[in-house]
Amino acid sequence: MEDLLDLYAEPFDPAFPVICFDESPFQLISHIRQPLPVQPGRPARFDYTYRREGTCNLFLFFQPLGAWRHVHVTAQRTKIDFAYCMRMLVASLFPLATRIRVVLDNLNTHKPESLYEAFPPEEARRILRKLEFHYTPLHASWLNMVELELAALSTQALNQRLASISQVRDVAWLWEAARNAAGITVNWRFTTPDARRKLNRLYGGS
Repeated sequence: MEDLLDLYAEPFDPAFPVICFDESPFQLISHIRQPLPVQPGRPARFDYTYRREGTCNLFLFFQPLGAWRHVHVTAQRTKIDFAYCMRMLVASLFPLATRIRVVLDNLNTHKPESLYEAFPPEEARRILRKLEFHYTPLHASWLNMVELELAALSTQALNQRLASISQVRDVAWLWEAARNAAGITVNWRFTTPDARRKLNRLYGGS
């Protein structure tokens, strides 16, 4: 825990960005009957019936000190998908960084081994040399600031029926662009001294 809290307390350094990363599934749903549009004095109306169109997955990158986030939508969540996200982070999103500190949970796909399954050993090693993984403790995913962004994405953009991956991508892109333009970030206040005081039992206190 203190590893993450100390990391969050560091000042902004573009050469060593801190990127919080996680993913979330999304159920694709289409309308069976077309909604009735808004009319004067009457809101839009939707039929309660719907059709399931499968699922997709949303990978979310979040840089708190940069007030920046990026949503990457895929058809599934596998080790290979994770590996390609890490390559994107290094090659496309932060190509000039010396080392990228990635905050993530201990999911079985979130391992260096995933990159070796996806790429030749030389390529996997090249990517991993630019990455530094910081894992949240077991049952403490709330320490990952990206969880707050995933909640905002869910309530502000994905609280509607979307029938295809392309629709999800469009909606997520608009949400991402608006929040990035507005410079919205997280004002993280939970520090290592707070943890030692409030979570005394985890340090062997009575």
